[in-house]
Amino acid sequence: MRNLIFFFLLIISPFTLYLIAGNNSSKDVSYKISLGKVYHTAVFHDSPHGMYSVWGASVVQDDDGLFHMYYSRWPKHLGWAWLTDSEIAHAVSESITGPWRFVDVALKRRGKEFWDGWCTHNPTIHKFDGKYYLYYMGNTGDGKVMGTPQKEVLNWSHRNNQRIGVAVSDSPYGPWMRSDKPLIDASANDDDYDCLMTSNPSLCHMPDGRYLMIYKAVGKKFPLPQGGPVVHLAAISDSPTGPFKKFSKLVFHFEGERFPAEDPYIWYQDGKFRAIVKRMETAKNGCFLMQFESDNGLDWKKSEHFIVSGLNVTFEDGSIVKLSHLERPQVYLHNGEARYILCAADSIDSVVY
Repeated sequence: MRNLIFFFLLIISPFTLYLIAGNNSSKDVSYKISLGKVYHTAVFHDSPHGMYSVWGASVVQDDDGLFHMYYSRWPKHLGWAWLTDSEIAHAVSESITGPWRFVDVALKRRGKEFWDGWCTHNPTIHKFDGKYYLYYMGNTGDGKVMGTPQKEVLNWSHRNNQRIGVAVSDSPYGPWMRSDKPLIDASANDDDYDCLMTSNPSLCHMPDGRYLMIYKAVGKKFPLPQGGPVVHLAAISDSPTGPFKKFSKLVFHFEGERFPAEDPYIWYQDGKFRAIVKRMETAKNGCFLMQFESDNGLDWKKSEHFIVSGLNVTFEDGSIVKLSHLERPQVYLHNGEARYILCAADSIDSVVY
């Protein structure tokens, strides 16, 4: 029997960046990403009773060696209600592969009068110069859950009010200071690619000391409320809290497609900017994770070994689980090297926790 589509788990997989050809100083260096077997303790579902659906997570290690995971969650009984009811929660573990235990809610609902007052979602955590920076999407709106479980309907007022923010703390336990203004707002120019909404930030520290962000955006070329196309853009700042200068060139673009990709994670390793991205493909091929690379963070191309993962996960005992979703990839880096990948997942045939 198929699990309900809105009951998501978090899966943490070992991650290896294999050198295939060339050398680290060569522009022709070629890498292949390989995902390892998953420990059962590395599957996280928030509570023993499954009260919450959980979504993409990001992990950072503190100075004492403890791992902190920040993830999206919302009440399971509401169905696919992340737009109106998601919050960013916090769990800890002595090991990156778990087991994890819930600690607190890092970013709670704070009131619909705030740009991020009704929903906080899709976190990505970084530590720079002793401070913790929690980047996320927030929104506000009328608060109405549309549809019913398994018959979900998007609440467009919430979807189109999505903006990007960052919360800052001296401790992984908070308190988190967030701004009353978005870090990346929608453009005031109706011809720009991000004039309707901005969402799903991914950020890395550049070799020159600046900060590169890649983010999801939607414009108004196509009729509202859906709008579109759905694209990705780059922005750069001298500070992790901005201001960010936006660039108009499209990232992870496939000509003629209105929604080609989603949920990138970017980092810098071995002389290149690298990205793992969810490919929004046709129903024939399904969705999969893909690899891009860039020399400057602005001009991206498909890596030679493009496909990172399909929709199967292999566990340490050799069992293989087929998934309907494997997305929202987030990479855990140790000393600048990619070690683990975290993904939101939903199994088709098996319960994996």
